[in-house]
Amino acid sequence: MSLVIQEHARARLITDGPDPRRVPVELRYDPEDPDTVQVRLPGGVDRSFALDLLERGLRSPATRGDIGIWPCGRAQLVLELHAKDGVAVFQFDRAPFIRFLSQIRARTAKRPATARTTRTSEATTAADAAPATATRA
Repeated sequence: MSLVIQEHARARLITDGPDPRRVPVELRYDPEDPDTVQVRLPGGVDRSFALDLLERGLRSPATRGDIGIWPCGRAQLVLELHAKDGVAVFQFDRAPFIRFLSQIRARTAKRPATARTTRTSEATTAADAAPATATRA
């Protein structure tokens, strides 16, 4: 059984032409890289970005680096990708993204407690190893 979560969506590639072109897009989440979402665009182009960027972009405009995501009305989502040779703007229905995130949340909620606490204990160990600084009131 594959632990990878995939969701297929159709986007409208926004251009300066009269009609947007509809293109297939695949969303992918691999628990081995829990903070990242991958988007496969037409032509086999893969873009990766932070899961939290997608979550924030569903509610309000969010940008990190060369990727911007924002809601467009109640039912649409815009994904803007900047590259050396230009900008690509895709408009999606929000429903596939909401399903995708719901699947991720359901899967990560079912992780064993030891897997969830490993990251916390690693962070605690790193914090314990950092030199302590004292402050005076």
